Amino acid sequence: MKINLPAAIILAAASIIAGCASYQPAPRAFHEATIQPYRLDAGDRLRITVFEQDGLTGTYGVDQAGYISFPLVGAVAARGYTAQELEGVIAGELQKGYLRDPDVSIEIDQYRSFFVLGEVGQPGQYTYVPGMTVQNAIAIAGGFSTRAQQNSTDITRKINGKIMTGRVSISSPILAGDTIYIRERLF
Repeated sequence: MKINLPAAIILAAASIIAGCASYQPAPRAFHEATIQPYRLDAGDRLRITVFEQDGLTGTYGVDQAGYISFPLVGAVAARGYTAQELEGVIAGELQKGYLRDPDVSIEIDQYRSFFVLGEVGQPGQYTYVPGMTVQNAIAIAGGFSTRAQQNSTDITRKINGKIMTGRVSISSPILAGDTIYIRERLF
């Protein structure tokens, strides 16, 4: 069978371009998530203070099911709440026969990790710090490899319970829990 070389090159180039064209930029909700209040999820560690109640004050982790185990009241759902919303939930639970007027304060002691995969020096799991960009995450992961596509990246993010993936620039902000994938350049 004789193969027409120019036709084969055009066909290969068309399939590469089609593959790139089928991947859409991140949807609007993807970018809006970066300016919304921080929502708690599995892997976050919280510093909860109940004023004048040293036995209740401490550090609590959000488990895989999205709950914290809090003294006196047991399992409290934390997934999807802001820290301020969870303060109200815990105060409400403590008022049910435990404390008269509890004053609860929550701060995030440690955010859940983010992940960097693909063409970086050290792919892996890293500690999130508020305000990070894709470029910061790449630097933490050892920088770009020699084969890395350096002007954009793919991020997989959980938004309102749905997993979304979008292509963003390296100056884009990231969120705790994001998975960042650095693609290999074609040429």
